[in-house]
Amino acid sequence: MRRQIPGLYSRQENRENPLNGLFLVRVERVFYRWQSQKPFLEIRFVVLEPKPFDRRSFFGRFYCTDRALWKLNWFLRDFGYDAELLSRDQVDEKALLNLRGVVRTSRITMNGRSFQNLDSFAPAADWELLDCTSISKGDVQGNAHDL
Repeated sequence: MRRQIPGLYSRQENRENPLNGLFLVRVERVFYRWQSQKPFLEIRFVVLEPKPFDRRSFFGRFYCTDRALWKLNWFLRDFGYDAELLSRDQVDEKALLNLRGVVRTSRITMNGRSFQNLDSFAPAADWELLDCTSISKGDVQGNAHDL
């Protein structure tokens, strides 16, 4: 039996051209994945800016172990997550949807698998202050001091 899967072919170019750099993004989906040793939140981001990357998406992981909670906390604060829920140590997947902010990304390969690494975050209001012109030129190094 044949099945039509829209976007199957068009997604192939995303593998060849990974997203690396500074992006204004929106949270589109959130999944909590429980694993006995390393539970994590898997978040799908959709790029809003810069325009050449508009509507591309990528996944990022936030591990929920004691050693890694600082990064999840940083992300939640910068993306404007509900402070009351955060103060009660609660993450509501629905409350995360459509939050916006700035993310610096890079690709890493571990054990033969490639992952999108979330390097740093900033509030969406800071997007205009950041010099993002070099992203389209592929020069991410020049922006390392911005976040």
